[in-house]
Amino acid sequence: MPDTPAVPAGPPGDTDDIHFIRNRTFDEIAVGDTAVIDRTLTAADIQLFAVMSGDVNPQHLDPDFAASTRFHGVIAHGMWGAALISAVLGTRLPGPGTIYLSQTLKFLAPVHIGDTLSIRVTVRSKDEAHKRLVLDCSCTDQAGQRAIEGEAEVLAPTERIVRPRATLPEVRLTGGTNGVKRLLDYVRPLGSIRVAVVHPCDEPSLGSAIDARVAGLIEPVLVAPRERIEAVASAAGFDLAGIAIEDVPHSHAAAARAVELAATGEVDALMKGSLHTDELMGAVVAAGSGLRTKRRISHCFVMQTPAYPRPFIITDAAINITPTLEEKADIIRNAIDLAQVIGVAQPRVAILAAVETVNPHMPATLDAAALCKMADRGQIEGGVLDGPLAFDNAVSVAAARIKGIVSPVAGQADVLVVPDLESGNMLAKQLEYLGGAASAGIVIGAKVPIVLTSRADSRESRMASCAVALLLAHRYRTHPL
Repeated sequence: MPDTPAVPAGPPGDTDDIHFIRNRTFDEIAVGDTAVIDRTLTAADIQLFAVMSGDVNPQHLDPDFAASTRFHGVIAHGMWGAALISAVLGTRLPGPGTIYLSQTLKFLAPVHIGDTLSIRVTVRSKDEAHKRLVLDCSCTDQAGQRAIEGEAEVLAPTERIVRPRATLPEVRLTGGTNGVKRLLDYVRPLGSIRVAVVHPCDEPSLGSAIDARVAGLIEPVLVAPRERIEAVASAAGFDLAGIAIEDVPHSHAAAARAVELAATGEVDALMKGSLHTDELMGAVVAAGSGLRTKRRISHCFVMQTPAYPRPFIITDAAINITPTLEEKADIIRNAIDLAQVIGVAQPRVAILAAVETVNPHMPATLDAAALCKMADRGQIEGGVLDGPLAFDNAVSVAAARIKGIVSPVAGQADVLVVPDLESGNMLAKQLEYLGGAASAGIVIGAKVPIVLTSRADSRESRMASCAVALLLAHRYRTHPL
């Protein structure tokens, strides 16, 4: 018998299944009637189910652990599929008023992030005396493989019910352990590094240096006019006891002196204070500064958002305005180095564009294709590159699968390489302010890491940036650029 509609014809205005849900009474249901819904598994689905159920099995929540298992990645909780069967019974067939009596299930295949399940229930038999139904239930993935099968027995409603469709509350998930705290705990055993803090002549920048010192991350050297620093400290109630101060007349001199300290090895890193970025970076890249390397200097945001299962890097969003192909190659090399320092042995690098196909009228797609070929030829090492990829394809397995993209990077990128500074800056700030992302900013490609903070950065962001600088500084001691 062919499938029957999940919502049959009824009184005018009641058949809008976008705004209403309605049931099918026992008398309206025939053996063979079927209802189906489709659902694509996301990382958020798994996390939300874990919160609801308390099932924190690492097979479902820890990508590194899951990669080493026979399933080669994170899979859904088995009962997530069972919950979808319940959704079909409760909203489609029979619908509102249905009472569960029993459910049997067999779990036949794992469901991975990005898999799309068709959840189907079909009426097998009716019990007129008790108004009961037995329904065959199944969940089948996009390849036609059956993941779950079983049968349900329900008490069917005998009266028609039509109700406005409920609007579900928005649920946002954040990690149970603060990401910045985890990062600080990870780097603290390495010991602090000596950092030249350049012109910290306002409360946020001076306070950040002192906070990082208290946290055991840095031993600051304040490079600025002594009178201004002491005035800021007095007004804010900061204690400068034991903190070195390099007294210079103004911000330009502060930048020059800080670069000199870094070039001679007296400090391990630089940290921007209240001066403008151009003033500090101008001193870093000046001829004869002693901080230049063979690499192009670039900026990386290390970000983590509740909607993505792992930290990732966005580059370059602060230094290179419209990078050339050669400059993008160095931007990628720098990002790969940073990814490896934070624990990603072979980072997956997505080179972003507006589309996922090469278009001669879109230079970003041509650069992406060339960069991938450079990686094929060994000119860019240490990571797996793919592009062009649109943003959705880079971070969503489901989006990539829908578009037929077969890629080791799509949906699981560790590094997002943007076409230019404007797009990168907007992307990072959108994720931070609208997506709840935590971030740390760092400049690499010079002989020392440079903490490049913004006046709007939170205390947590500044601390995280110092922690990343500490990791890089320790790396440069054994592997200088």
